[in-house]
Amino acid sequence: QDDELKYALKRLVEGLGATREAARPGFSLALAQVLQAFEEIPMCSVLEQIKEKHNLEKVKKKLVRNAAFGNFFGVMALFQSGRLVKDRKALLESIQLLQQLAHHQAHLRDLPRKTVIDIMSEVPEAVFEEVLFGILQSDLASAFTSPENLHLLLVGIQKFPGVLKPKNLKKLFGSPTVVNEKNIPRLVELLQSAAKSEKKDKKLPSVVFDLLQVSLKEGAFELFWKEGVENGLLKEKSGPVSYMCYRLLGSALPLLSLDQLQMVLKGKVMQHYGEHVVTTQLPDRFKFAPEMEAYIDEFLNGCDDPERQLTVMIGFSTLTNQGYPVLASSSRVVRHLQPVALQKYVGWLKDMFLRPDFDCCLDFSSNRQKQNQENVNMARHKITRLRKWIIHRLANIIESPVKKEESLVMDISRFCFFHAFFEAKKKTSQIREANVLPSEPLDKEAHSVAENYFFGLLQTLNTLTVLGDTAKAAALREKHIHGVTADGKLWIFLLVEYADKLLSSEHVKAVKPFTKEQRDAWERTLQSVKNLQKKENKSDNAKVVAFQQLLLLMAIHLFKNPLETMDVLSDLLNCTERAFSKEPKKKKTDNAEPGWVEVMVEILLSLLAQPSLLIRRISKSVFVRICPSLTKRGLQLILDVLDPYQEQNEESAVVVMEESNKKVKSAQDMDEEESEDSSDEDDTEEENDSGDEERNEEVDEDFRSQLRNVLQAGKALVCDESDEELDDEAMMALDKNISALFAEQQKRIQAKKDEKDRMRKEKILRRDFKIKVLDLVEAFLTKQSENPLVFDIIEPLLRVIEQCMSSDSDKQEVDFLQKTANIFKNSLCRTKQYCKRVDALQEDLHAFVERLVKKACKHTDSSVALYYFSASLYLLKVLKGNVSDKSPTPLTPLPEKQSNAIPQASQLLSTGCLDMDRVTVLYRQALTQFLTKRNSALTSSMFNDLFRRFPIMCKPLVDTLVKSITAGARQHQQVR
Repeated sequence: QDDELKYALKRLVEGLGATREAARPGFSLALAQVLQAFEEIPMCSVLEQIKEKHNLEKVKKKLVRNAAFGNFFGVMALFQSGRLVKDRKALLESIQLLQQLAHHQAHLRDLPRKTVIDIMSEVPEAVFEEVLFGILQSDLASAFTSPENLHLLLVGIQKFPGVLKPKNLKKLFGSPTVVNEKNIPRLVELLQSAAKSEKKDKKLPSVVFDLLQVSLKEGAFELFWKEGVENGLLKEKSGPVSYMCYRLLGSALPLLSLDQLQMVLKGKVMQHYGEHVVTTQLPDRFKFAPEMEAYIDEFLNGCDDPERQLTVMIGFSTLTNQGYPVLASSSRVVRHLQPVALQKYVGWLKDMFLRPDFDCCLDFSSNRQKQNQENVNMARHKITRLRKWIIHRLANIIESPVKKEESLVMDISRFCFFHAFFEAKKKTSQIREANVLPSEPLDKEAHSVAENYFFGLLQTLNTLTVLGDTAKAAALREKHIHGVTADGKLWIFLLVEYADKLLSSEHVKAVKPFTKEQRDAWERTLQSVKNLQKKENKSDNAKVVAFQQLLLLMAIHLFKNPLETMDVLSDLLNCTERAFSKEPKKKKTDNAEPGWVEVMVEILLSLLAQPSLLIRRISKSVFVRICPSLTKRGLQLILDVLDPYQEQNEESAVVVMEESNKKVKSAQDMDEEESEDSSDEDDTEEENDSGDEERNEEVDEDFRSQLRNVLQAGKALVCDESDEELDDEAMMALDKNISALFAEQQKRIQAKKDEKDRMRKEKILRRDFKIKVLDLVEAFLTKQSENPLVFDIIEPLLRVIEQCMSSDSDKQEVDFLQKTANIFKNSLCRTKQYCKRVDALQEDLHAFVERLVKKACKHTDSSVALYYFSASLYLLKVLKGNVSDKSPTPLTPLPEKQSNAIPQASQLLSTGCLDMDRVTVLYRQALTQFLTKRNSALTSSMFNDLFRRFPIMCKPLVDTLVKSITAGARQHQQVR
C-alpha cells in the first residue's frame, strides 16, 4: 500500500503541470482528496515534491507556463485539503511559493495574490501574527502600489484587527488609517485600475467593497464617498468606472445608517445613474437599471428597519428626469416593504401628487431635453409627468404581492377614483381626499391619465384574492373567490358607494357633471343593486352576483363615457327587472317581446366590442352565470355573429369598436392589443401590394375618352402633315384643363384606395369581434355540456371552419380558425359530459348524423371532412349513451365479482337510443366510398376512430371490409 500511495502521489504531482489546461484542476482536486483521506502523509514532503517536479529555475523556457501552473495548483491542493492552516511550516513555505509565483503575471495573472488572500482569510489571528505577518509585511507596506496588495491589506484589517492596529499601520505605510485625505488620490487610481481589469466580469471588484467596509469601520465613509467616489472616480468618463460606482452604491445600501443613506441617495452617483438610465434607451446599449433594481430588491428583502426601507424607496422615487422618476412605476421591489413602511410610502406618494415638491427631488435633464425645452412651461410639464408616475405607482401597489390591509387598498382606490372623476371646490374634513387641495389644480390631461389607470386598478380589484388573516377570509380564499373583501362585499360596490357619497356632497364637483337623466339612471342602478343584494342567499345567487357586477361596472362607466353608457345601462336595468320579476312566464310566440336572457345576450355582445379588458372579462363572467337560463333564441344571437354568411349583421359591432379605438386606450388594455397591432402590420404590407397593383393596372376607358376630348378641344390633335402650332394662351388653357382632369382622376383613385382600406379595417374588426364571441361559445360548451342546445352549435362551428379553410390565410384568420377548431375538438367532441335527455330528439339526431356523414363524403377536402365525421361520432356517443323510454327491459346486471372483472362489457354491448340499422346503412355507404373511390375525402383514421370508440359497429361493417381484401381490382381499393 505504501508503494501504491507513493506512486499515486507521484502521478498526481506530475499531472498538476499537465499540458491540457482542463486536466490541471482535476489533478489538484484529486491530490487534495488524497491528502484529506491520508493524514499521515506529511504536507511538507508533498510540497517539496511539487517544488522539485515543477522547478521554475531548471525547467525549459517553453515549459515555464506548465511549471508555474503546476506549483500553483499544488498549493491549491494543499489548501483545499484543509490541513494547510494546521501545519505552520507548510503554510509558511506555501505563502513564500505564492509570492514567487506572483512575478509570473503573464501566465498566472492575479491568481497567486487572490489565493494568498483566501488562505489568509482562513487562518486564526495567532497564526497570522506569528507566521504570516513577517513574510507579508513587505506586501502590506506596499499596499498602495497595486489593487492586489491593497486588497490584502484591507482583508487583513478586517480579519485581524488586533494585529493590524493603527499603530502598526503607521509603521507599515506612514498613516494610522487607510482612508484619509492624503491617501484618497492614490486610492482613486487603484480603484480605477481595478474597475478596468474586471470590466468583463460585470461585478463589483472585491477590493472596492472591502475598502467601503474599512472606510465605515474607520469612520471615514463620508470622506471616501464624497472625495473618493463623487469627486474622484466619477470625474473619469469611463464606462467600467461608472458601472463600478453604481454597483458600489447598490452594494452599500445594506451597510449604511439612515443619515448615510440620505447623503448617498442625494449625491452625484445617483444623478449620474439617472442620466445613464435616460440616455441608454436604445435596444443595443447596456442597461444597468435591472441590476440596480436587483440591489434595491435585495436590500429591502433583508432590511427589517421600516425607516431605512422608506428612505431608500423615497430616495429612488425622487431621482427624476424632468419630474418623471427613473425607477419604473411598475417596479416589484415594493413587495418586500414592511406594512409600516408601505403605509408611509403610500402617504408620501399621495402628498407628492397633491403638492409636488421638486426641492426634495434630484431632478436632471438630458442634453437633448435641454435643447428642446425652450417653448415648454417646465414647471407644469414636470408636475404632469410626476403625477402620471405616482398614479401608476399607487395602482401598481395594489397589484403587487406585498402584504397589505384592506384599508390601504380602499384608500388607494378612493384616491385614484377621486382624482380621475372629481375635484374639490373647497377643503372639507368629511371627505379625506378633499381634506388637502392640490397646490396646482389637475388639468384635463391629468384627469384623463388618472382615469385610465383607475380602470386598470379596477381590473386588479376584480381579480384580487381576499385579503386578511381571519377565518372567513381564509374560507373565501379556499373557494377561489376573487374581487371581494373579507366580509364578502364586492370592491366595485364599495367604490360605487363612495362615488354616491361624492355626488351628494356640496364640497366636490364631478369633472363631467351628470345630467338629470344620467343622475336618475345612477339612482335607479343603486336601487336595483340594493334590491339584488336582498336576494343574495337564495338559489339563484350566481345570477344575482352576475347582474350586480355588471350593473356596478356600467354605473362606474357613467363617469367615463356617460353618453355611450346610458343606452346600455337603461337596457340592463330593464333586463334586470324582468329577470327577477315574480310575474308568471308567458308562452313565447314568434313575434313575442324578447325575454330577459335574449336582452342580456345582446347587451353582452355589445360590451364585448368595447376595448376595455375589464368589461370583457366581467361580460364573460356574467355570461357563465346566466348560461343555465340561456334560450334557443339567445344562443342564436351569438351564433349569428359567427355565421360567415351574415356579415351585414355585424355593422353595429364594427361601429362601436371603431369609435372606441379612436379614444385613448386605458393602461390595462395596452398588452392585449398586440394581436391587432400585428394584424395591422400585415395589412400594411397588403396595402402596399394593392398600391402596386393599382399603379400597374390599365387606365380606364372613361378617363381615356375624357383626355381625348380635352386634347381635341384644345386642337392638339392635328394632322401629321400640318405645321400648325398652338399659341401660348391656348397652350396654357390646355395645360390647365389637363391638370384639372388628372387631379380629378387622382381623387377618384384615392377614393377607391380609401374605400378598400376602410373595408379591410372593417374586416379586421369583425374578425377580432368574432374571436371574442368564441369565448362565449366555449364558456357555454364547458359549463352546459349536458344542455340540448349544444346540438345547435355544431353546424355553425363547422360552417366557420369550412369557410376559414377556403379563405385568406392571414395571421388573424389563422388564429380564428385555430381557436374555432380547438373549441370544436376539445370542448365539444372530446367532452366526457353530454346531454342525457334526448329521447324526444332521437329522430332529429339520427337525421343530423345522416346529414353530417353525407357532407363528409361529398367534401373534397379531407381536413374539413374530418370535422364533419368527428361531429357524427359525437352524436353517436350521445345516442348510444342515452336510454330510450320505449326500450325493452334492460339486461340483468352481472354478479358483482363478474362486473368488477369486466366493468365495460354492458356498456360496449348497449345501443341506448341508437338505431343500429339506420346508422349501419349510413356508415356502410361511407366505408364503401372510402374503399372504392380514389379521390374520397374520407381517411382510414376516421374509420379507425369509429371502430375503436364504437366496437358495436365492427360486426355490421366487417363484411364490407372483407370484400375489399380480395375484390379490390386495384391497389387503392384494397383494405389498408
